[in-house]
Amino acid sequence: MISNSLFDNTETAFKLKSDSELERAYFLFKMIANEPLVRIGTAATKFALNLHLPVEGLIRSTVFDHFCGGVNEKDCMDTVDALYEAGIHSVLDYSVEGKETQAQFDATMEKVIELTEFAKNKTAMPFSVFKPTGFGRFAVWQKRTENKVLSKTEQEEWERIEARYHRVCKVAKESDIALLIDGEESWMQDAADTLCEQMMETYNTEKPIVFNTLQCYRWDRLDYLKDIHKRAREKGYKLGFKVVRGAYMEKENERALEREYPTPICESKQATDANFNAVMEYILDNLDDISLFLGTHNEASSYLAMEYMEQRDIAKDDTRVWFGQLYGMSDHISFNIASEGYNVAKYIPFGPVKDVMPYLIRRAEENTSVAGQTSRELTLLKKEKNRRGL
Repeated sequence: MISNSLFDNTETAFKLKSDSELERAYFLFKMIANEPLVRIGTAATKFALNLHLPVEGLIRSTVFDHFCGGVNEKDCMDTVDALYEAGIHSVLDYSVEGKETQAQFDATMEKVIELTEFAKNKTAMPFSVFKPTGFGRFAVWQKRTENKVLSKTEQEEWERIEARYHRVCKVAKESDIALLIDGEESWMQDAADTLCEQMMETYNTEKPIVFNTLQCYRWDRLDYLKDIHKRAREKGYKLGFKVVRGAYMEKENERALEREYPTPICESKQATDANFNAVMEYILDNLDDISLFLGTHNEASSYLAMEYMEQRDIAKDDTRVWFGQLYGMSDHISFNIASEGYNVAKYIPFGPVKDVMPYLIRRAEENTSVAGQTSRELTLLKKEKNRRGL
């Protein structure tokens, strides 16, 4: 039986943090807790970077080093090795966003292939990851989702997106590395889901290699999961899903309001939580067909997942079930679950400081909008500081 005070163990949670790193984390979360400060800080950072002002060193020594593994994969290796010693695996996430050219999309694909092949010989890294818009322009995904006719150029772009997906999925299968494909905005996601399903049908014949993402703040995701499960059983392939609450809520609601269509987002936080837990339970009831990567910073859902596993006699280290959190966040969940023997992975973003800033800004804004999460981080950091006499 899992103790309901498991996540209060700060000695385990912060065992990899030096005193100075603990102080820095406390300072950062104090800043993030202040919403106006986050708004001003993100605007000032964007402004400074666009003007090429010398702020990269400051960003690197504060927010970047806390939430990212480094500017390249080599930079990340000390972190990967230290986490692995603590029983935690790593997912290296090349978090460069907002690119628009074919050359940039090809470069991202090559980077994902390189990381996947690298992970093949590194037991600490059982996953690779990418975003659909890392492989092709958002506008093309959107037109496919809206079933609009693509121009000749756009059709060529789409074919290149499909080719990139096939190349990466093929390498993942050959390397025996699971490939997590992130979720994005709903108005491009149908095309991404359809293409990912094609990849699953092609590459998940023996076991799940390709994982799609279910963003459970969308009220339709459980029905979608049941539908794809039915198709997968009929066609004889396995499914893999990363299950998260979602990252674009405000943007989704604003767009639905502006364009006068029903929002795809659940009506409340409680409804999202219930949807998340229902999706999680459905997968745990169907593990022979579907593997689960549970991406959550929610303590109640994490306890519930462990409880479900216990009730269903699912071994803690069953390779079909993983818990995942972002690097620099929720260490009290990651490290304490890992200490109990569950499979845990940290998403470790990396990339050039300027290119990773859109990701970091999104993280900061998300933290301010998640009620209670930042204050919980602060409470635990303060508790550990007191324990160490800092």
